[in-house]
Amino acid sequence: MRPSRWTRRRATCRPVFSVYAPAALGIDETGCPCALTLIYRNILLAGEPGSGKSGGLNNLVAHAALSPDCRLWLMDGKRVELGLWRDIAEMFVGPDLGQAIEALTKLQAEMDARYAFLDEQRQRKIAPADQHEAIMLVIDELAYYSSTTGIKKDRETFSILLRDLVARGRAAGVIVIAATQRPSSDIIPTSLRDLFGYRLAFRCTTDTSSDIVLGHGWASRGYDASLIDPGDAGVGWLLAEGGVPRRIRCAYLSDSDITSIVHRITGRAAS
Repeated sequence: MRPSRWTRRRATCRPVFSVYAPAALGIDETGCPCALTLIYRNILLAGEPGSGKSGGLNNLVAHAALSPDCRLWLMDGKRVELGLWRDIAEMFVGPDLGQAIEALTKLQAEMDARYAFLDEQRQRKIAPADQHEAIMLVIDELAYYSSTTGIKKDRETFSILLRDLVARGRAAGVIVIAATQRPSSDIIPTSLRDLFGYRLAFRCTTDTSSDIVLGHGWASRGYDASLIDPGDAGVGWLLAEGGVPRRIRCAYLSDSDITSIVHRITGRAAS
């Protein structure tokens, strides 16, 4: 936990962004801007290595980082993908399943406390005027924690905690963003996938993998991420709640762009 950094961040970040406002993601195939409202939503991103998944992920993290009404909790199995945001994260977990479980347990307790507050206030969801800020939980690479490292019991514990946060967290202001390079049924079971209101499929190896992200049958209707050209990094099919997949290209933030954003938030002059 980094309360001192968080206090400084809150004091220096200008309130021009909000988690209640749409987050810029990129453009669609007609050139129109594509943006997502993150509050009360969760999003799943998946695609093979080099497909541009990290670009989409970092755009969403950047919006949350610049929003004074949102706190960042980051988990990164590779450590370096989200590592540039570490200084402004309230919680950062690297390739350590035990720490990941501990963090999810704390977040689950926070979620339950918020529901107790909502019950007392006779509210159904957190509102901008409430004392509670949104918490964005970002997990990259999901497969590392849920199927690769540690023992089976711990991986199952992680998956159960994550499923609960995705299922119940929205009204409590808990936003879950999960990303993986392995869109397979063991990583993204249907019961978990269907809890994500937003899904973004970058280039996948097969049409089956594409459907695992977007939902069964979309590939046969022409929304097939396996047909995305390998050279089109950042291009993917975005499915929003109740809609039809939309082909988009995500904007790209370089390492220096991210560093500049972090410096702006922390009040340090960019070198």
